[in-house]
Amino acid sequence: MPEFEPITGRYITIDIAGERHRIFIEEAGRGLPLFCLHTAGNDSRQFRHMMNDDAITGRFRVIAFDMPYHGRSTPPDRWWLKKFRLTTESYIAIIRAVWRALGLERPTLLGCSMGGAIVLKLAARYQDELAGIVGLECSAYAPGRYNDFLHHPAIHGGELCASYTYGLNSPYSPEVNRRENWWYYAQSGPGVYQGDVYFYSVDWDAREDIKQIDTARCKVALLTGEYDYSCTPAMTEAVAAAIPGSRYRLMKGMGHFPMIENYPGFQPYLLDALDHIAPQPK
Repeated sequence: MPEFEPITGRYITIDIAGERHRIFIEEAGRGLPLFCLHTAGNDSRQFRHMMNDDAITGRFRVIAFDMPYHGRSTPPDRWWLKKFRLTTESYIAIIRAVWRALGLERPTLLGCSMGGAIVLKLAARYQDELAGIVGLECSAYAPGRYNDFLHHPAIHGGELCASYTYGLNSPYSPEVNRRENWWYYAQSGPGVYQGDVYFYSVDWDAREDIKQIDTARCKVALLTGEYDYSCTPAMTEAVAAAIPGSRYRLMKGMGHFPMIENYPGFQPYLLDALDHIAPQPK
């Protein structure tokens, strides 16, 4: 007999900044909304292990979506007339549009890499609408990763971006999982990863914003892998130091993509972070 996973997927068409967008959303579980944001140039398939984990889905409605231009979502009409460049404000507008279209009440936001960055700005701006945030590989400022070769006519963009990010995995993570993440990256559209990294390394700076986060109103849990050289542990430690009441944990043996490169190793850290945001009744 076939083994069906508990994940369901569907499309929603919504307006974002005056443009119609066809967005792919998948989810699993019931309970408190846990809204997940994928990494640059990738898509919601990175969260498939979480969505198949009864320890998570027994307590949370886990929701993830593909950003416009990413994965199974469709670019906006006449997308070919402009170069894709994600910015802080356009990123916030996308997340808010999906969040509100789904009618999520006081969700917990979980994001990794650029997703882990933007949850900081969302917590500062909308903290009374959130239960909390879980920032994976989370930095308030991360210059230096943007370069022109990420979208260049002489280079196979999919293989370059996939291999560029492959090195961000821990050497101790199972190769089959590292290769799976590589495969998803290799499917990214032309210039999409570079457009995301423009946000992450050029436009992004939340060093002042994070000082506004009140953890009595919006709880904060931060997790970073010890082998992450893109968002180093020291960078996340700086975020934690600027947010009194936040919880930071170094993930031993982990890299930049914990939810997909080594989910069994990541799960205990994730459960601890979620218990911090939404403690279970004793």
